[in-house]
Amino acid sequence: MALRGKGMLITFTEVRPRDERDFNEWYNREHIDERVNLPGFRRARRYVAADGQADPRYMATYECDTVGDLATRRYLKLLANQTPWSQRVMARFTKFHRLTLRIRADLAHGVGGAVTCVRFVPDPAMAGRLATWLRRVALPAAIERPGMVGGFAASNELDVANAPARAQGVDYPQASTVEWAVVLEGADTAATAAASRATLSRRALAPFGVTGAPTVGTYMLLFGNER
Repeated sequence: MALRGKGMLITFTEVRPRDERDFNEWYNREHIDERVNLPGFRRARRYVAADGQADPRYMATYECDTVGDLATRRYLKLLANQTPWSQRVMARFTKFHRLTLRIRADLAHGVGGAVTCVRFVPDPAMAGRLATWLRRVALPAAIERPGMVGGFAASNELDVANAPARAQGVDYPQASTVEWAVVLEGADTAATAAASRATLSRRALAPFGVTGAPTVGTYMLLFGNER
């Protein structure tokens, strides 16, 4: 089965070790359920770094009908009026990175126990060619490897990414580069990490204007919910 929509929020988060118990309880008991019950949201999953192979330590995905669901009035109001538990936990974040994504290629299939996420910034003029290559070449090659079950690619929508700051009148630098994320899903972390190395290396991405080394993190599934 493919993803549950054409939009996705991915967050990367970290807290100090002494705050992890409360952080994990909040995520599992309040935050995931709160989000999946919003209009347009369909499924959410959260992950933890595998053997220190990812920075930040935690990753979460939230599937929604369209990327526009991440900029609705109701969603932005929720962001501006968090629950007391959310306020307490979020104040303890030591790292936080947020991507509001439009799905560009969807070869997802079910739910695997591990993912490797590869992030990079291509030349915007190469976006169409990159999406085609990912859909027709890179993702199929990764998924056919032993232990793999699926994968998808998505690009950050800057207007949506900057919507919370605009809605709250917050004055801080807004997102200005279109970061892409490719998520490879499999039965175990060794399979997904090997697939990313084989298909999404810096050399493989260079023809699409990617000049720096991609950011790669491998994660294990912790919890998920859907409606």
